[in-house]
Amino acid sequence: MHGSLQKNAVLLDEVLENLSGVSCEVVICPPFPYLMQLQEKLIDTPLMLGAQNLSEYLAGAYTGEVSGEMLKDFGCTHVLVGHSERRSLYGESDDDVAAKFESAQRAGLCPVLCVGETLAERESGATEAVVSRQLNAVIERVGVRALLTSVLAYEPVWAIGTGMTATPEQAQAVHAAIRAQIFGLAPEVGVSVRILYGGSVKPQNAGDLFGQPDIDGGLIGGAALVAGDFLAICRAAV
Repeated sequence: MHGSLQKNAVLLDEVLENLSGVSCEVVICPPFPYLMQLQEKLIDTPLMLGAQNLSEYLAGAYTGEVSGEMLKDFGCTHVLVGHSERRSLYGESDDDVAAKFESAQRAGLCPVLCVGETLAERESGATEAVVSRQLNAVIERVGVRALLTSVLAYEPVWAIGTGMTATPEQAQAVHAAIRAQIFGLAPEVGVSVRILYGGSVKPQNAGDLFGQPDIDGGLIGGAALVAGDFLAICRAAV
């Protein structure tokens, strides 16, 4: 929950003025109140617009909720589902996340499905079981081929906003397990699905993380609030 009209304008102007050398796909996901501001500023730019959450419902009397169709009205192409803070702070279950994933696709949006374990789960050796369970909830609801029109993001909860980062080897091991799980169900999906890493990605570690064979990019949090850092991370994603 960051930003203001003025801060957004300054940050985005600096990013847009310095896109040289950025060849990866970039999606910006602001808080809901700023979607119109970014929709206007991103016209005729290579950057895409996404949202941080959506309702599992398509329409109806759900005061305070935002549907996928509403996000489409503001030019969104992507939306985060299952971010660790939604799971931990707002009690979203695996089934809730799966329902939001389905709602996003029904609206024609590309869901960015976030999965990851807590520090206690990692220390108990449950990382792969937790991530597999979270992914299975979506696969059981919509089928494995639905992942072809989505993006996955592994975000170890213990590395988000803490300054701690999974080593490239730790992150690669989980990404490889995710890909293997999907490959076992549908090889063509396992080969092509994109899996991002999120968890204190910085300019200093982005190159090593993105150099791993199963890490296809980053889900960037705090570093995206500093234009120079964000651009350096984007340039590392080649």
